[in-house]
Amino acid sequence: MSSLFGSTSTAPASDMAARKEAVMQSVRSEIALANAQELMNKTNEKCFAKCVTKPSTSLSSSEETCLARCLDRYMEAFNVVSKTYIARISKERLEHH
Repeated sequence: MSSLFGSTSTAPASDMAARKEAVMQSVRSEIALANAQELMNKTNEKCFAKCVTKPSTSLSSSEETCLARCLDRYMEAFNVVSKTYIARISKERLEHH
């Protein structure tokens, strides 16, 4: 029988596990990239709407300052949430092993 991970009848179990882990790691990387892109898109959208009230050909110094602060706040919040989430996942893994 053939599958995404190769022939299931002849491949050693360790080879199958390694292939499966490689595919899973690739999927994790793709999801992380998609999440980062979504974060940047939403951040840009929200901060632009908040800070640039009269769009023109260039940004005023107050708009630049507002955008920088807004982006900094979003990134700080994202980092706090990420660290908390990673700590929670690590704790749950330790509790289940």
